[in-house]
Amino acid sequence: MTFDDIQGNEQVKQALSGMVASGRIPHAIMFHEDDGGGAIAFCHAFLELLFGSAKVSRMIHLDVHYTFPCVGGLSEPYLPQWKELVLSNPAFTENDFNEALGFESKSAIIAVPEAKAILNCLAFNPIEGGYKAVVVYLPEKMNADAANRLLKAIEEPVGKTQLLFITHAPEKVLPTISSRCQRIRLVPDRNVKGNDYIGERMDLFRSLMDSLLARDLGAALDAGETLASLKSREKMKAFCRFAGDALREVFLLQQGLKDLSAVDNEYLRELAEKCRRTFPRKASEVLDRANMLIDRNVNQKILFCDMVNRMFLMI
Repeated sequence: MTFDDIQGNEQVKQALSGMVASGRIPHAIMFHEDDGGGAIAFCHAFLELLFGSAKVSRMIHLDVHYTFPCVGGLSEPYLPQWKELVLSNPAFTENDFNEALGFESKSAIIAVPEAKAILNCLAFNPIEGGYKAVVVYLPEKMNADAANRLLKAIEEPVGKTQLLFITHAPEKVLPTISSRCQRIRLVPDRNVKGNDYIGERMDLFRSLMDSLLARDLGAALDAGETLASLKSREKMKAFCRFAGDALREVFLLQQGLKDLSAVDNEYLRELAEKCRRTFPRKASEVLDRANMLIDRNVNQKILFCDMVNRMFLMI
């Protein structure tokens, strides 16, 4: 995997290549991607350039380690499923991750045992010489105790240590971690991102939005019931993130900022013409609230009924 194999984000690729060429490399880099944005491919391309080894993208380099939210304290038992997921689809979504590792109905976090495992890993010299790297997926799911244990490794890295974080919500990453990282925003490629706007989530989104636009509260509540009956909390959260992203695209179109939009979708263009200009921003806040309440185990039928009612009053 090289940067030439990755579409889009040319400035990011140039910046990362320049870091390696100059030898001026931040020891901690945080990639902010949209869900399914393929940041893992950027991590592999960067590390492959840094290590000078194609083993990285094949996920067999002995000095590249991975950390991700899990159930039971340690991610190591789930590494085979993780590697299979990444190698088969580098642009996997958070929902794909939870399904592949069997976390659909569970709360996966990065806890103290995982932080200890990272520190133990970094304490040893690189096996193949040169750098040692840890890729951390979804640091926003790291608890405070784990973050505090990692703090010294980020502030005072031992030898040639490289930490790469991949986040979907940088505002939720504990400040003790995010403030010590070089932040890099990955902008979704228009053509790749457009693939997200087909399938089940888009069908659910259209059903909800069409009923809201028609001022049909009964149909809108039925759409909410359908959302509440999704098989797992992760699927519900994935829908909320998807709908929020879609409405942010609608907002950009309404503001005449088509060039900044990451997708080219006829339905979103129609929504931009039919919705009030205040709706996308306010509705996105409602969806963010619903996402948060799902994590708090609020009754799902009540939660989505409330969400639909709030959006009905806004449109």
